[in-house]
Amino acid sequence: MLLAAGAAALGIRDQTPPAPTFYRDVLPILQQHCQRCHRTGEIAPMPLVTYEQTKSWARLISQNVRFKRMPPWFADPCCGHFADDPSLNEKEIATLTAWFEAKAPAGDPANAPPAPNWTEGWNIPQPDRTIQMPKPVAIPAEGDVEYTYEIVPTDFAEDKWIQMSEIRPSSRQYVHHAVVYIRPPDSKWLRGSPLNTPFTASSLSDPALRHQAHETDSDLLLVYAPGSSPDHWPDEMAKFIPAHSDLVFQMHYATNGQAGQDQTTAGLVFAKHRPQQRVLTLQLANDHDPIPIPPNTDNYRVEVHGTFPNDATLLSFFPHMHLRGKRFEYNLVDREHTAETLLRVNYDFYWQLSYRLSEPRLIKAGTELQAIAWYDNSSNNPHNPDPDSPVTWGDQTYNEMMVGFFDVAVPANMDKHSFFLRKAGGKTSRGSH
Repeated sequence: MLLAAGAAALGIRDQTPPAPTFYRDVLPILQQHCQRCHRTGEIAPMPLVTYEQTKSWARLISQNVRFKRMPPWFADPCCGHFADDPSLNEKEIATLTAWFEAKAPAGDPANAPPAPNWTEGWNIPQPDRTIQMPKPVAIPAEGDVEYTYEIVPTDFAEDKWIQMSEIRPSSRQYVHHAVVYIRPPDSKWLRGSPLNTPFTASSLSDPALRHQAHETDSDLLLVYAPGSSPDHWPDEMAKFIPAHSDLVFQMHYATNGQAGQDQTTAGLVFAKHRPQQRVLTLQLANDHDPIPIPPNTDNYRVEVHGTFPNDATLLSFFPHMHLRGKRFEYNLVDREHTAETLLRVNYDFYWQLSYRLSEPRLIKAGTELQAIAWYDNSSNNPHNPDPDSPVTWGDQTYNEMMVGFFDVAVPANMDKHSFFLRKAGGKTSRGSH
């Protein structure tokens, strides 16, 4: 007591900082790092927008951020820097933990920052055009669902440059993944297939069309998987949809014990002017490997590689595997066979993220890009449905895939076909995808 009285008499005050409050300290973190998913209608199970919505989750928030389970981000910090990294810094983690330990005080609502200008129903600004599959797809309660296609004319009277795009399933609980392709008016791909109605490869009577449903070199507008982000390209870069093109929705649905339906929509934001560069989505894939992954095997390794046929600016990556996926990395390999790892991902099937380079990378023609995937088909993998069986390569979730998508920017007048034409010794030759 004497010491306390003496300290007060000398003007020495308690240096313990005040406890964080929701409106002053917590809400800015949630707005910046969490609310893209944690708001009504988005992928997260609960919104974290208001104090009333958030206070009962304070303990779980503290646990998840301390163990870095949230926000989801799976890039190994060993390699690369990424513009879309939502990770919290140590100060933000400490703030959320201290808020929980202080019993989640609200504080003064006057300290709240302005609310973000979210677009209802979208993670992009209000689209200039939305294109929905005209007919919903019926999904059974059980069993495998074959890849489902729906071809939708855009009715664009003129060419369009797409600055941003987003795929929005109406029933995301069924969607394993979706790809939207651009079919220009001169493309022969799937001509003769029905328009504006769902179909599968096996429903087509023409054997040539059935084959085409499984392979294409068409441009990709966007890829969607659980947890993935919309596309938002830098200024002077955009994707290109020629006038009178169709969008081809390729939907992979997975059953969950309850029948339902889905009617997916694509939202498009147009560039305000013709950009200097065109964005192409390319891939390194080994999804038809005839050798199955052995049972009870961890760290099963698969590698694919290819060389850039022309100069390009490397923008971002999107690895895709299934339930046995463990790790995925992209490397640049020089002439001395020395590899530089651009991205290494500790893969999570339920959070398939894109990884956008903080600084786009100029890649010279002839540079080799390598993709390596590792699989865990053992009982150590909590997502493994059957570690005692070999895993074949195929479309369904219990099969496996290995696709390393990546985005590049090329001159605006260069399409995908011309990008893969190599120039060697003054002659032009066809490169491989």
